[in-house]
Amino acid sequence: MNLQRLATLEDIPALCGLLKILFEQEEEFCFEQNKQENALKTLLGSLHLGDILVTEISGKIIGMVTILYTFSTALNERVGLLEDMIIDPKYQNSGLGSKLIEYAFAFARLQGLKRITLLTDGTNKKAHRFYEKNNLTLSSMVPFRKIL
Repeated sequence: MNLQRLATLEDIPALCGLLKILFEQEEEFCFEQNKQENALKTLLGSLHLGDILVTEISGKIIGMVTILYTFSTALNERVGLLEDMIIDPKYQNSGLGSKLIEYAFAFARLQGLKRITLLTDGTNKKAHRFYEKNNLTLSSMVPFRKIL
């Protein structure tokens, strides 16, 4: 049986395993166990920062997505950043990612969010197809960043 729910502190080992898989696919990030464990603890312990949603099968977490909360002056509304979307590769192409992102959108609406934005590697065409299939549109905005 497949279930989507909010993550808890007890889920951190499984979430770290998923982040390790995700970060191995990304060009800009590398997995650091202690750093990611602490980040998950911080996020799970702070209601105003965001929420982590998981999908599980028979009690085993096989996917996650994070929604971080912020505010848009353009919309004058609360908005969210979607991060860390990953389904264990053994379960990809089964519709579970689509179920998880649909759950994330419904959850975001319940939180009063008016927009969801996400970033993905420019070269990750598989992710681009997934997001387009799930009704996200390509923005004309281009991210720039500076590590402080």
